[in-house]
Amino acid sequence: MKTHAGRARILAITLLFTTFFSSGFAEARIYKGETAGAGDSVHTMFVSFVNQARLADVDIQVNAGQTLTKSMLNGARGRVDFFSSVPSLVDMMAKGAGMYQPITNAPELSTHLRAILGFQSGVYHPVTLEGSGITDWDDIAGKTVFTGPPAGSAAATSEALIRGITGYEPGKDYTAVRLSWGEAYEALADGKIDMMIRPSEIGSANIERFGLTDEFRILSIPDSAITSHRLDDLIGQAGRGTTSFDGDLYDGQLTQGKITALAYYQFIGTNERVSDDAVYHATKAFWDHLASVQSSASFLKTVTPDTAFAGINVPLHPGAQRYYQEQGYDIPAALKVTQ
Repeated sequence: MKTHAGRARILAITLLFTTFFSSGFAEARIYKGETAGAGDSVHTMFVSFVNQARLADVDIQVNAGQTLTKSMLNGARGRVDFFSSVPSLVDMMAKGAGMYQPITNAPELSTHLRAILGFQSGVYHPVTLEGSGITDWDDIAGKTVFTGPPAGSAAATSEALIRGITGYEPGKDYTAVRLSWGEAYEALADGKIDMMIRPSEIGSANIERFGLTDEFRILSIPDSAITSHRLDDLIGQAGRGTTSFDGDLYDGQLTQGKITALAYYQFIGTNERVSDDAVYHATKAFWDHLASVQSSASFLKTVTPDTAFAGINVPLHPGAQRYYQEQGYDIPAALKVTQ
């Protein structure tokens, strides 16, 4: 016969479990996340997403400092649950091109990628210190230019930008150097290279630091390069475009007036294996706490519901799509996934 004390214990346990599961999403697992290194806008956005997701009991363990080409591959294989994604790399993976060429099943793997939300991550900053002899794009001839790290897509993009504006080829008209981001900053400061092209958010502290000790110049894309359509292939790629900002945004920056730059968009990605509920609650938490997101970094003020699908070129995850449908978002047909 059950005692009153025994029935009371059972009732208490029942109430505890009822409260726990009705209070919100609660899935007893830790998800894996990968993103770029600290100080990068991609890292800032991803960590902000992770912080909001945790408010909804979606616990994502972040492995930072990763090459996004590999993170996306890990995500497509289901080894990582949430990751920073680059639209142009989706196209490469789908075609089995570039760094994905040795991976025979890359096109099939790309079909497993899903999206949560997109955003403008930053622009390519072509930076040269005063005294380098570079005041215009044509001055790059014969110079040494850091175009990006050995792995990843930044170097190919930087070299394509130079080619579209000047017609110059790396190794022929100028020396293209590939180093880590940290090594590139030191090399420019020490005069070992003449210019670096650094993708970073507008107003980046990493770019601003050159004005603390010296004067520097950010080269603006000339109007002629755009009107002549020489950059169409680059600007027309998924997740790419142009934008402009005031030159005096950075202290010590010498280019006057508006600077036209190559802008790039990225998105928070996942894969089809991650549960709908987890993605739904993480997505909802992010947008519910948008004010907190926007206050965490100046460039994140541009993240709004209007940019939710910017740069995305894979289907939405069903959990994210569920949230956007509930909120009445106008979801592009190409991003809708059949549930």
